[in-house]
Amino acid sequence: MINPKVETAFNEQIKYEIESAMLYYHMAGWFAAQGFDGMASWMLVQKGEELSHAEKFFAHIAARGGTPKVAVASPGDAVWKTPLEVFQAAYKHELFITGRINTLVDICRKENDNPGAEFLQWFVREQVEEEEQVSKIVQKLERIGASGSGLVMMDKETGKRKAS
Repeated sequence: MINPKVETAFNEQIKYEIESAMLYYHMAGWFAAQGFDGMASWMLVQKGEELSHAEKFFAHIAARGGTPKVAVASPGDAVWKTPLEVFQAAYKHELFITGRINTLVDICRKENDNPGAEFLQWFVREQVEEEEQVSKIVQKLERIGASGSGLVMMDKETGKRKAS
């Protein structure tokens, strides 16, 4: 049986994971409108990953006798001016999600919920990967600046990403 405090926190994380997916979908739309099809594709792959994260929390809650709940809010009407601004916002968002995962680990430890803490270790490792991946893109975009040819090359590079 899942601890009630952990169940509540995990259900809240489902919300954040779905909201993350919506944010990345919004970012993909911005890139598509700007003609950056590769970066749009990268964001769509990321959207899919975030939905799969929500599904993992959903399944974990259900497997432990809890009731998964889904509630989401709109990602808002963020408007970016450059690809760099979009990826900087993505990086900031991943830092927020890392903080959320760390909080969930703390809750599980405080509640002595070992199955929940063990479940979260995959997410701890995933967030290291997520932060690194987005951070590297931000660094490259900072170097490129407004260079048209550099942005075209970056668009092509990000478009190579495939769903895992």
